[in-house]
Amino acid sequence: MPRSARGFGAALAPLLLLVAACSVGPSQRPAVAYQDSQQQVAPAPQPPKPAPVPPLGIPGHDALAWQDCTEQTRAELGGPQLPAGMTFSCSRLLNTLDSPEAPTHGTARTALLKVGTGGIPLVLLNDIGGEPGTTYAARTALRLPPEMLRTFTIIGLDRRGTGHSEPADCVPAQQREAIVGFDPRATDRAALGPLNDAVLRASQECLLNLDERLQAYDTWRTASDLEELRLEMGVPRLHAVARGEASRLLMTYAERYPSSIGRIVLDGAPDPTRDAMGQLESQAQSAEQSFDAFAADCASRACPLGPDPRATVNRIVDRARTAPLPAPGTQVPAGRVVQAVLSGLSDRDAWPALVDALVAADRGDGAGLAGLSAPLVTPQGADPPRLDSELITGCNDTTLRVPPERSAEVAADWVGKYPLFGGVFAQRLVWCGSWPVPQQPLPSPRRTDLPPIPVISTAHDPVVPGLGSDHMAEQLPTGVVLRWQGAGHGALGRSDCVDRAVSRFLIDGAVPTEGMACPG
Repeated sequence: MPRSARGFGAALAPLLLLVAACSVGPSQRPAVAYQDSQQQVAPAPQPPKPAPVPPLGIPGHDALAWQDCTEQTRAELGGPQLPAGMTFSCSRLLNTLDSPEAPTHGTARTALLKVGTGGIPLVLLNDIGGEPGTTYAARTALRLPPEMLRTFTIIGLDRRGTGHSEPADCVPAQQREAIVGFDPRATDRAALGPLNDAVLRASQECLLNLDERLQAYDTWRTASDLEELRLEMGVPRLHAVARGEASRLLMTYAERYPSSIGRIVLDGAPDPTRDAMGQLESQAQSAEQSFDAFAADCASRACPLGPDPRATVNRIVDRARTAPLPAPGTQVPAGRVVQAVLSGLSDRDAWPALVDALVAADRGDGAGLAGLSAPLVTPQGADPPRLDSELITGCNDTTLRVPPERSAEVAADWVGKYPLFGGVFAQRLVWCGSWPVPQQPLPSPRRTDLPPIPVISTAHDPVVPGLGSDHMAEQLPTGVVLRWQGAGHGALGRSDCVDRAVSRFLIDGAVPTEGMACPG
């Protein structure tokens, strides 16, 4: 048995819940100084000023071996017509795996893509549960202002365990379907039992399959991949944009390598003021609000879902709880219905397709919803199912472990408060119950010596709540919030107003005005 398999047994033992003792906060009274027996009030300390916006620098000596991959990338994007002269190149980055069981040993192989004619590298990072970073970068490049592509070489990176970066394809297909398709309205311990069993089996198989690599697929170690990428590209600072959960990766990089930070933008960000459970609850709430925006938009267009789209979706979910919807080569149980809706809400351009899929599902045809949720459970071309990497990295990044009885209590509470999405987010608390606890939590973003960091907050983002992005901007000593009143996950490439503000910052170093708002 591998060493990590023996260590994993300890992780399956009953977990002790540690409750942190409350500490007395800092005094709000001004400091008092004494001189010549007379009491004087010392001036209040001034907050530190942010570092200046770093220079773009000049192109470095790129030591990576790039090869043309234009046709392969175009196929992964669905075969769009590319702008004249646009090509894509791919490469592979080698770094130290650095697993907890073998520090400084092993090799991590990371897939890269580049596009654009500018000489300054700009790295685009995507959520661990979204499409691979190389595909995301290529797709976003098609939407960026031309001056961005003339100034920068856009670099996409498949994070550890995703896409072509030694993908973590380890969850058995049966368990993957069980986890994604699980009843979103299960609210008691007995009903959640099969989910616990599926997650336990998935954890065991991933451990046996990946061995010591398992715990090396995390955000802390992926930050070192970014630093190795900077060194290989031969540039003094890393300029980057991170979407959603990837903002946690970019801020971890800033904590580990502050002198390497260039001009960075967070396109939505997890709420740093809430723990893992609080973040999941806020996601459920934000998804509900995003669905309301979708329903209102549908109603404004003579919605074929009827006068009450939410009632229609609830009817589909209730039907699928009893009998999964048929689809070519598969079935769509209730959990996949909700996951498909969540996926459709994430892409504003996909809302018409989501409407069509729900109309068909209401007639008993699950094909459209199966397509929307397929990336979670089945390979998409050469890309592995996304559930595996989201589960592995997500559990490696958090110390939260929730016992079954508490999971049932949370599920009952959230299904009551967030009837469409509360259940699927509560179930994510179960995912990590039998997972090894990481040795150290991710650092909080608190450095005061960083340059200004624009944080984009999207009003109706079902994946990363806008309020959480606001809190990230407030928590960062150098954060500057830029609000987009639109809908979907991520604003870059979807709002001309946001694109102009981001372009001015990245190219010219012009920091957006605090609280600037862009229309939806």
